[in-house]
Amino acid sequence: MLNYRIIYKVIGTLLYIEAVMMMWCMGISLYMREDDSMAFIIAVTLTLMGGIGLRFLGRKSENSLGRREAYLLVTLTWIIFSLFGSLPFIISGYISDFTNAYFETISGFTTTGCSILDEVEVLPHGLLFWRTMTQWIGGLGIVFFTIAIIPSLMGGNVKVFSAEATGPIRAKMHPRLSTTAQWIWSIYLFLTIGCALCYYLSGMGLFDCLNYAMTTTATGGFSTHSDSTGYYHSSLIDYTTIVFMFLSGVSFTMLYSLIFKGRVKQFFKNTELKLYCSLIIIATAFITFFLLRYNHYTLGEAIKNSLFQVVSFITTTGVFNDDAAQWHHITWVVLSVCMVFGGCAGSTAGGIKCVRGVMILKIMQNELKHILHPRAVLPVKVNGINVTYGQQMTLMAFFAAYFMLALVSYFIMILTGVDSTNSFTIALSCASNVGPTLGLEIGPTMSWNILPDLVKWLLSLLMLMGRLEIFTVVVLFTPSFWKDH
Repeated sequence: MLNYRIIYKVIGTLLYIEAVMMMWCMGISLYMREDDSMAFIIAVTLTLMGGIGLRFLGRKSENSLGRREAYLLVTLTWIIFSLFGSLPFIISGYISDFTNAYFETISGFTTTGCSILDEVEVLPHGLLFWRTMTQWIGGLGIVFFTIAIIPSLMGGNVKVFSAEATGPIRAKMHPRLSTTAQWIWSIYLFLTIGCALCYYLSGMGLFDCLNYAMTTTATGGFSTHSDSTGYYHSSLIDYTTIVFMFLSGVSFTMLYSLIFKGRVKQFFKNTELKLYCSLIIIATAFITFFLLRYNHYTLGEAIKNSLFQVVSFITTTGVFNDDAAQWHHITWVVLSVCMVFGGCAGSTAGGIKCVRGVMILKIMQNELKHILHPRAVLPVKVNGINVTYGQQMTLMAFFAAYFMLALVSYFIMILTGVDSTNSFTIALSCASNVGPTLGLEIGPTMSWNILPDLVKWLLSLLMLMGRLEIFTVVVLFTPSFWKDH
């Protein structure tokens, strides 16, 4: 039988953390004397009451989680966090429709970054910072954040980490998972502070540089301006964004090994990093050619804008400095490939992860060799780590599930009247947690407000499944999950 009490207890404690996050935004609102202050006061009160109620239901629970409880806990955490997180928008009246408010919030926590807001600037500072805060916490994972600050809360935190972590191969930095979480969050915080400082020196105001830095390192893409970084028309800000998006798309475990262990050779020999960099270079060169040929950009503009959009799409950040919807349609295909691959496993980026791309290429290479040498035993290795047959089967199942979900979503959106191009790129964008889409009706610079409510709920589920890498959510819909034996 599922141990519901421990689930109530953990989620109740997590709601306390969410209430504290809201208090920061409430403080900003009170300082700025804006009209969303009361909304945050009510939202904090309701969130604390929810936490107290769940903690009461979870009293006297054993501090131990089984595998089934871990998967249910992680999925429910993201759903409930988004539910309470939508309260400031609804209560303040800036997003009065529940569907839109929930869509905006889960888009934030999953770091997808798609928005239903036509003009972001109309939001007061407190709500703007709340949007940013949802992405920054969601970047490395809500539960993973809890493991870092309250390791004693979850006795089965390894199982919880497995349910929320991204990538098919788990790299350990330290025998204790809580210590690993603390180190990773330290690197994340260091990147965020460094990015904010660079933005400030590049000419951004204090409030903007904090918001842009948090969503850049979270590879989320929410901005305080509707024109994203294009609002500033600054090459220095564009290149700063490129650098920190790129770093945030690199495995934090690799960054830890590079910075604190000095493993420079190991860093640059990493096959996943090589594929990540190769995709960026090839895609940038390809798009640069088409911008020069068909859009008549100067060489400097073509290189900067193509590199910016490629890094933005492959890291699934979704910020923009140009309208890619006006580019040649072949560039949309290249950007779509980037959004599917995503960044490295163990980063804040979405997508299927480049390590899976490396594994697929090695499996294909081995199959070609098997044609000539049927009896040969050819192991699949990634960075010296042997990929077991079971992991290979899981990889194939993941790919099948990913594209099946995208196709089903694509089909449903067409039935609701969304055009074919937008339906395809919207499905890929949400499954990969990218944010912007490519098309004329809903381009990378436009809001998603015109989508039907049914589609918004479908995409909310798709964003959650994409962030938790599908199986964590899908397993809850299997009959065997709910059987005691």
